[in-house]
Amino acid sequence: MNRRASRLLAAFVIAALLCAATVEAQRRRGGFGGFGGGRGGFGFGTRTATPKDFDGSFQFCRIIFRNSPEGDGGGWSVDWPRADINFSIRLSELTKTHVGRDASGEPKHLLIRLTDEELFDCPFVMMTEPGGAAFDDEEAAKLRLYLEKGGFLWADDFWGEYAWSWWVSQLRKALPAAEFPIFDVPLDHPMFHTQFEVKKVPQIPSINFFFGGRGTSERGADSAVPHARGIADKKGRMIVLMTHNTDFGDSWEREGDDATYFVNFGPDGYAFGIDAVIYALTH
Repeated sequence: MNRRASRLLAAFVIAALLCAATVEAQRRRGGFGGFGGGRGGFGFGTRTATPKDFDGSFQFCRIIFRNSPEGDGGGWSVDWPRADINFSIRLSELTKTHVGRDASGEPKHLLIRLTDEELFDCPFVMMTEPGGAAFDDEEAAKLRLYLEKGGFLWADDFWGEYAWSWWVSQLRKALPAAEFPIFDVPLDHPMFHTQFEVKKVPQIPSINFFFGGRGTSERGADSAVPHARGIADKKGRMIVLMTHNTDFGDSWEREGDDATYFVNFGPDGYAFGIDAVIYALTH
């Protein structure tokens, strides 16, 4: 991490801690409550992106997907929208990335279906809890085309071997194993050195799990080791990042909920996330 980046991250930590204290005080006075964006409750009637939403600035694009009862995941809306908003704010503060904002000044964040043409306007897309995702043939074909045309997918927050196996079964509809092998992303990969020096893959639990006193592995021995796995195209460009047995989205969504949680997981969560997104935008 260069000296300027170190100073920026240190300043960010202090500011976020002050934010956490303010949030907690407002809660005790009966002010605004949790940010929401948890499991379920957001159907396909939610507004998705249109061509008018794109103006050349960075906008956090989240994939809407169907959830299978045979899978293991809470659905596309986990951590939405606060994770998307908070990450975009910090990206604008800690890098020179131009983040798009709406009329109120809040960062723009978009919902995209894999079958939407607007998918190809997003250089970076994210899926949360992909262990329950279900792709049909059209969605799989569009995902492959998107990635081959220069797109980047980050799949985050799925725990245990069953969720991993289910996700891989869906991903292979788009990216067959013979053409697109999965690999563990080494810590010397260029992605981990774009803005900050990432020296580990942190295991980040949900805030509720953490304060339940159960450590960081949400599925016990079945999810004891966090992984950053990837898929590259034929030129070696990473096109898919998969963070398994960890939850980066909660480290962003919950940055203002509790200072202890933030100190433990926020700096690592943002450093990793910003490196990943800058890599996606520049490769």
